[in-house]
Amino acid sequence: MDSQRLVFDKIHDQFFGMVLQMCRGFMKGDRDLAYDLAQDVFINVWNALPRYRAEASYKTWIYRITVNTCLLQIRKDKNRIKVPLETVASVAVADTTSQAREDEDLLYWAIGQLEEVDRLIIMMVLDEVDQEEAAQILGLTQNNLRVKTHRIKTKLKTLIENERQRNG
Repeated sequence: MDSQRLVFDKIHDQFFGMVLQMCRGFMKGDRDLAYDLAQDVFINVWNALPRYRAEASYKTWIYRITVNTCLLQIRKDKNRIKVPLETVASVAVADTTSQAREDEDLLYWAIGQLEEVDRLIIMMVLDEVDQEEAAQILGLTQNNLRVKTHRIKTKLKTLIENERQRNG
């Protein structure tokens, strides 16, 4: 097995969960789309691996590839037919088999309502990315990131509460 394959396998094993979670946030909680998108991310990682220059950690580098891949997918999706939010929410609620899964789906739905950058920030928070590293990835100061994170959490709480009230 060549060295690129060994490095790739290690990266894939270590970061697949993180990438999948980020993709799920960008795909508004849709597990299947997120999984497909995560596969695309790792195709991009494989193709870019020979050009990796170790200027950033693998984690930072993969975050950047993931964000770029997700944003590209979102741009492509803007040209597709949209399903009304009520339909998506009712299907998500009908599909749940437990309160935990319903809460998780509702969280990802709420994340899907955020602006792209806010989605990225909250996905980093959920993935417990070190604040200094997240600030570096996003090109923000740590203080600015803390403020944005607080505002995003408040907005998510409001979105979730409103959706729960609406669905009774």
